[in-house]
Amino acid sequence: MKYKQLIIAVIMILIQLNLIGQEWKVDDVVVYEKFDDLEEIFYQNNDTIQLINFWATWCGPCVKELPYIEELHEKEFNFPLKITLVSLDFAKKIDTKLIPFLNKKEIKSEVVLLNDSKTNQWIDKVDPSWSGSIPIIVIYKGDQRFFFEQEFHSTQELVEIIQKIK
Repeated sequence: MKYKQLIIAVIMILIQLNLIGQEWKVDDVVVYEKFDDLEEIFYQNNDTIQLINFWATWCGPCVKELPYIEELHEKEFNFPLKITLVSLDFAKKIDTKLIPFLNKKEIKSEVVLLNDSKTNQWIDKVDPSWSGSIPIIVIYKGDQRFFFEQEFHSTQELVEIIQKIK
């Protein structure tokens, strides 16, 4: 009898953990009104590999590659990896578009929103070769920096790039 109760208790806990998960709220997303306030994430000088993804909920290729970026959380690396998703969605639609999207897709990465419409002033600061289209990914550690203006089609593609940086 105790065995059945233990199994039921474990199942209930697993169900609750699955349901509880991270639930995004408007206050969870930091909004940067100017790129200059966000720019420091491109110049961290520590032992952490940084992966920065510019994306938006309205961008089909961005949405298609997000699961591959999110799968990196489940990978075991011998080094720290920090993922930052920089949303280019409209700030006035955080609660109606962005937050429901993050919850539906069960996003675990850090998400910030860049609300700076003066793209011509900051795109070159991210990378001089950037045309302005999304998705883009910057992966760096110290002086090693990779810039990709493309959609990724697997987690393995990202892992291979990350492992080059070590």
